[in-house]
Amino acid sequence: MHLSEVLQSSFQNIFSHILRSLLTLLGIIIGVFAVVTMFSSIYGLKNMIQDKMEGMGWNNSIIIYPSSGEQGQSGRRHQRFFYIQREAKPLTFSDYEMLRSDIEYKYIYGMIEDYQRLYREERENRVLLRATDIDYFTSKTYPLAEGRYFNVFENKNSAKVCIVGYGFVERYFKKEKILDKFIKIGNNRYQIIGILKDDTLNDSGMNFNRWERRRDLRAVYIPLSTGSRYLRTDNAVDYIYLQAEGDESFSEMKTNTYQNLLAQHKMAHDFEFNDVGALMFQITEEINEQMKNWNITLSAIASISLIVGGIGLFSTLLISINERMKEIGVRKSIGATEFDIFLHFILEAVILALIGAAIGILISFSLVKLVATLLKTSFPVPIEGIMLGIGFSLLIGIISGLYPAIKASRINPIKAIYYFD
Repeated sequence: MHLSEVLQSSFQNIFSHILRSLLTLLGIIIGVFAVVTMFSSIYGLKNMIQDKMEGMGWNNSIIIYPSSGEQGQSGRRHQRFFYIQREAKPLTFSDYEMLRSDIEYKYIYGMIEDYQRLYREERENRVLLRATDIDYFTSKTYPLAEGRYFNVFENKNSAKVCIVGYGFVERYFKKEKILDKFIKIGNNRYQIIGILKDDTLNDSGMNFNRWERRRDLRAVYIPLSTGSRYLRTDNAVDYIYLQAEGDESFSEMKTNTYQNLLAQHKMAHDFEFNDVGALMFQITEEINEQMKNWNITLSAIASISLIVGGIGLFSTLLISINERMKEIGVRKSIGATEFDIFLHFILEAVILALIGAAIGILISFSLVKLVATLLKTSFPVPIEGIMLGIGFSLLIGIISGLYPAIKASRINPIKAIYYFD
């Protein structure tokens, strides 16, 4: 008997009892669906967390701030990036420009931060005024709703222009058209050239540092050169942030930054690094380890459904032997060997299991895409989950069909032909 004939016969038998075949495969469908969905969910969550961390500017990054020269206080200072010891020699706008021109990086920005007075409707309000560069908005994923970012001329010439956050507009200028208008903050008047959108990083409903990002979007931003000239003495900046292109270039960027700053400061160790990248790498490793443990746990749970499906497939094949006893006798009487009968039954079991796997994968793929659409994020279906589901199904099919195939192959053809007489 040719393999093509065996396959054709197997498919005919499966589709001639379509309802029974589907009920038999229900356990395998559920098991494969659980395995693929579980892998996709965990893989998607891991990717989403990494993307969000990158969107908040946390990965492969360092923050440079002035050193106070004191020991034992670094842990307290590391809690707030912009915390400044006023007795320390400040970082300057010149340091920032030197690093911007001499270091290879993905993003770089300096930061100055102050609370200033804003007079609005005869009331005095305190607003957060920040001086920074365009890379701040890009690295933090703060796109524009209206207007534009600072241009090169404004950055170089300390122009009195500003970009306001969505929260700032909602609090002080709701339902007003303020683009290109002037506002007075502190002792200076600034022209509004851009308005930031509401938080796009958390629009999926996931809470990623929402409080700090809400605070960012209530601030007013001016060019770094403007801030170093009008908000600080000696062109000082509070801190400088750098982010590397990737894990491979992070160490080199950090080393080059340290060496260039030492040369700029005439070998004075009056600055310190907050290695945010190392902390984020540790957090990422912990997340990956937890995800791996969840993979193992959920795979074990999902495999129970596959085992149940295998038991159902085993029972159905045993019952079908009695129903097809005459068919087995006729096949043997016209020349089919024991191996042909064995191959017929084992292939039927494998085909049934693979059909169940295909249905389970299709349902899982549809559900994952639906969830990804609702959450407005990307949940890819990893090939590992698909291969694991197919592999489990194939194994279940072979194990479940092995005994019924052996039993059917050893049936006496004479007894089989007269089995119902």
